[in-house]
Amino acid sequence: MTTLKVDVHHVTRVEGHGNIVVDVQNGVLKQCDLQIVETPRFFEAMLRGRPYLDASHLTSRICGICAVGHATASLRATEQALGVTPSPQTTLLRKLNFHGEILDSHILHIYMLVAPDYLGVGSVIPLAQSAPDVVLRALRMKQLAGDLCAAICGRHTHPISMTVGGFTHFPSLETLRELRARLVASRADCDATIELLAGLDFPRFERDTEYVALHKGEEYCFIDGVIDSSDGGRWDLEDYRLITNETIVPHSSAKHTRHQRDSYMVGALARFNINHDKLHPRARAAAEALGLAPKVINPYLIAAAQAVEVVHCTEDAILLIDQLLEMGIRHEEPAAPTRLTGEGVGAAEVPRGTLFHHYQIEDGAIVGANCVIPTGQNLANIELDMRALVPTILDRSQEDITLALEMLVRAYDPCISCSTHMLNVRFV
Repeated sequence: MTTLKVDVHHVTRVEGHGNIVVDVQNGVLKQCDLQIVETPRFFEAMLRGRPYLDASHLTSRICGICAVGHATASLRATEQALGVTPSPQTTLLRKLNFHGEILDSHILHIYMLVAPDYLGVGSVIPLAQSAPDVVLRALRMKQLAGDLCAAICGRHTHPISMTVGGFTHFPSLETLRELRARLVASRADCDATIELLAGLDFPRFERDTEYVALHKGEEYCFIDGVIDSSDGGRWDLEDYRLITNETIVPHSSAKHTRHQRDSYMVGALARFNINHDKLHPRARAAAEALGLAPKVINPYLIAAAQAVEVVHCTEDAILLIDQLLEMGIRHEEPAAPTRLTGEGVGAAEVPRGTLFHHYQIEDGAIVGANCVIPTGQNLANIELDMRALVPTILDRSQEDITLALEMLVRAYDPCISCSTHMLNVRFV
């Protein structure tokens, strides 16, 4: 096709509202946009003047899928600002809780948002008719993930027992033993998930880019650490704005970012490319079964990288529970602040990538806030992927081209509503 117009309002099976607009004239790509059309959400402004203890509860409402991730990044920013040192037990519980959210979100994306494209149906609803075992497996895995979060933080959406310096609720040893047994039993579902993805025919499209993720010692990092890049270089969390470089673009209510190239990618594939050698052995075996070896530069394989993380998080959750059972659960008071004025940055690898929270606190009240969302960091990269993809598929029908573009956007698992934010002027 030498002339093509694609105008998708709105992309389905993603969170939020986004449009795909492509215009090819006489074989020349004139326009290729992922338009984010939601009204900006001024959640940073909502924090101004609020007590620091409110921050994690308010920001967890930014997203119903990444509520634990926002709460965790928020708590770490507050703790850095106020000199709070969480106990070893708190650190373990937060990591365990985080795995529950990663599992829940990845299973949702793999089975209910991506799989229908590859299994020839329009959504998970007809998939429940044509492949009930697949959908039941997904629901079983999501139930376990949700129960894990609820046991640690009171509920998954939105956590209520996570607080600055610790927790206000603690799981019993019996609950942890039950969760451990269910996680061990879920290995069969993890193996079936890898087998399912190994049988899918992912599009053969590649575009190299910069991959950015958190890095911390010998750990497959989800919380804290430093910022690492596949193009070289490591930065402290406090320097996050040197990497994100947010800018406004005319066709999007969400900002774009760029670092050492015109765009970069965050998320499961970026984490895999940077931290693959820190994966649990079962997860490395899963990656091998899926034919994944860094550096993976096919964005359609984000779902495959997520499946590898499902295996890793399941296994690491078992190990964390073993540590907690050995230590015993103590009902401890949250660690107290050493000051009430300060500035801090917290970061976490939520399902869609690196999330930053940055707070300035004066006399216990928040006077400045900034949140940099993973989907916002991926938007420029999605568009450049689209621009690279379109010329290679112009020999297809318009329907096939449109589907390929929708699948590409869905591959990133965008959380569009989260991505629309405004920087508090305090940090300009």
